[in-house]
Amino acid sequence: MPDLAHLPTEAPNPASERIDELSIGEILDLMHAADQEAVDAVGRVMPQIAIAVDAIAARIESGGRLFYLGAGTSGRLGVLDASECPPTYNTPPELVQGLIAGGDGALRRSVERAEDDPAEGARDLKELRFSPRDILIGIAASGRTPYVLGAIDYARGLGALTIALTCVPGSPIAAAAELNIVPETGPEIITGSTRMKAGTATKLVLNMLSTTVFVRLGYVYGNLMVNVQPTNSKLSDRATRIVAEITGLDAGSATQLLTQAGSVKAAIVMHRLGVDRPAAQARLAAARGRLKEALR
Repeated sequence: MPDLAHLPTEAPNPASERIDELSIGEILDLMHAADQEAVDAVGRVMPQIAIAVDAIAARIESGGRLFYLGAGTSGRLGVLDASECPPTYNTPPELVQGLIAGGDGALRRSVERAEDDPAEGARDLKELRFSPRDILIGIAASGRTPYVLGAIDYARGLGALTIALTCVPGSPIAAAAELNIVPETGPEIITGSTRMKAGTATKLVLNMLSTTVFVRLGYVYGNLMVNVQPTNSKLSDRATRIVAEITGLDAGSATQLLTQAGSVKAAIVMHRLGVDRPAAQARLAAARGRLKEALR
């Protein structure tokens, strides 16, 4: 395994070698320029992201689940993306899951040594009954985290789809996984602080993966999150506005229809096709939840 000192994510950045002598404005400008480097790095791996989206969507349609797994910042970013899927797309909690070395306690407090045990990564997957139908995205900026490597080896041994997300080309994690996404972000503004450029690139890629997968699977109509569930006042307002926008109803009528229908998609089908709630739900079920298909 390559020595940390020789990794590009650990190398000193010449642009920031005197950052402690700069003004606040100059520091912020330097960070902003570095963030743009992260965006550009993601832009260079779009074909690999597209391949991963296609493979993930196919597995989910066949009954698979998506797992993000990482340590430290990488793990937290995976957990964050997974936790946003149920409120945004009304996915079952088990469909997209995030695992972090050291368990949920590591989300708030650093548990640095947890990442050094490859067996722990495999154990975490076993506890969730990870299966050959599932997808594992192993996330590690350095590309060498033992916890992630152990999980990838276990998942690949089962025949599951494995995807590496790392910022180091030719890394052990990239070599271990079936597919890999490698935005090369290079040295950080603060040497070795991969929560910065590498973290930004990782967050961008995860946004692209989950969003595009659920667009492909019909969880979005136009650019509207029609699977949203009105579980609080903000989401209730959003659901009402979506129904009103698609149906042309005023806010009061949209609210009444949404109450009758129980969901945004059922409300739209009821209004467009002039059917009752059971008939709308049946059409949606036959269309596998895809609103456009249900309306045809």
